[in-house]
Amino acid sequence: MTLPIFDLATATAALFRDGASDVTTASGPPRRIDGLVVGMPILTRNPPHNGEMHPDGDELLYLVSGSVEVWYEDGDTEHSFPLRPGEACIVPKGIWHKVRLLETPSQLLHVTPGPGGEHRPL
Repeated sequence: MTLPIFDLATATAALFRDGASDVTTASGPPRRIDGLVVGMPILTRNPPHNGEMHPDGDELLYLVSGSVEVWYEDGDTEHSFPLRPGEACIVPKGIWHKVRLLETPSQLLHVTPGPGGEHRPL
């Protein structure tokens, strides 16, 4: 048996709730699955949305390199904080949030729950 080797900068790993897994190298936003999607893209521009929300679980964000700012909503108030290399945060399920670049490029590891999720258009 040969174990798959892949680059999380260009692929995402889908960890399904039933214990199965899959690797996808498609471009664009990560696909929604019933489980967790793990990716580590190199960001050269801000995401093409004005926030996202994950109703199925908390999302882990870990900054590998660069500098980003994480924005989140608490009721009608928006908060932000910088995330530096080696730092992580957990965004609770159901919280609207977005990541904005402070330095280009930046590399961000995400562990995103699914299958649900919403995005706000720019």
